[in-house]
Amino acid sequence: MAAQLNVQQQFLARSDRVKNVDFHPSEPLLLAALYNGNVTIWNYETQKLVNSFKVCDLPVRTAKFVARKDWIITGSDDKFIRVYNYTTLDLIHEFEAHGDFIRCIAVHPEQPFVLTSADDKVIKLWDWDNEWKLAQTFKGHAHYVMNIAINPKDNNSFASASLDKTIKVWTIGSETANFTLEGHDNAVNCLAYYDGDKPYLISGSDDHLVKIWDYENKNCVHTLTGHTHNVSSISFHPELPLIITASEDSTVRFWNVDSYRLESTLNYELGLAWCVQTKKGSNTVALGFDQGTVTIKLEKE
Repeated sequence: MAAQLNVQQQFLARSDRVKNVDFHPSEPLLLAALYNGNVTIWNYETQKLVNSFKVCDLPVRTAKFVARKDWIITGSDDKFIRVYNYTTLDLIHEFEAHGDFIRCIAVHPEQPFVLTSADDKVIKLWDWDNEWKLAQTFKGHAHYVMNIAINPKDNNSFASASLDKTIKVWTIGSETANFTLEGHDNAVNCLAYYDGDKPYLISGSDDHLVKIWDYENKNCVHTLTGHTHNVSSISFHPELPLIITASEDSTVRFWNVDSYRLESTLNYELGLAWCVQTKKGSNTVALGFDQGTVTIKLEKE
């Protein structure tokens, strides 16, 4: 008999629509990027608001901690990247990074690099040690680039998801994509790499499906069905054998990595589910909805 998944709600904060959440790697801090142009930082253990600040008058669709620099980096619909000290909230740097809405920021785990993607169909690599100089531009997608993920097993490689229905895999330093994964019937909104023993990449789409890809063999090994609306965010849990998916059907679903069986479905009645974030070394998961942020703790019984 399979172990039951026990889900405990830790924290709930109501707010404007949450477009992105991110955990601080070592402190109990949760960052939320809001559609109203604000960013909030919560201590999810004490359930206290640590900081809240206005970035701009347009949606902030992405925000990330850079713990080694004490930074928060934000990307918003005014096309700007902004860098703040997350303790003092001082604005350290800002620049117009793209020609359209910024969708995603990915921070390189070792190098002083940040990848950004936007509705201008391109991905850009920025070098903060070199006065935030544009180091490289990646072109190849035919529509908005919604999401980017760096491969945890090869930090020079990353994948991108686009409304052109494709996933592309790239190498930093190379101008063209290594290969393209095709199989979704609609826009691809999100993707994530597996840090386990298999060369897997997962993607979620407006076709309501989640696909699991073998990026070495470049084929789809399984398709998860069950969501009834667009799949907006996706994650492999770093400590438990789970795939977590968030959808505009207002649910968050938990699937077994090995059997692909649906283990649990959550609906907090907070509107559409927009983002899911896991934390390495922790069973805590953050979820963002139309009406707020939730953190949950997962246990296998």
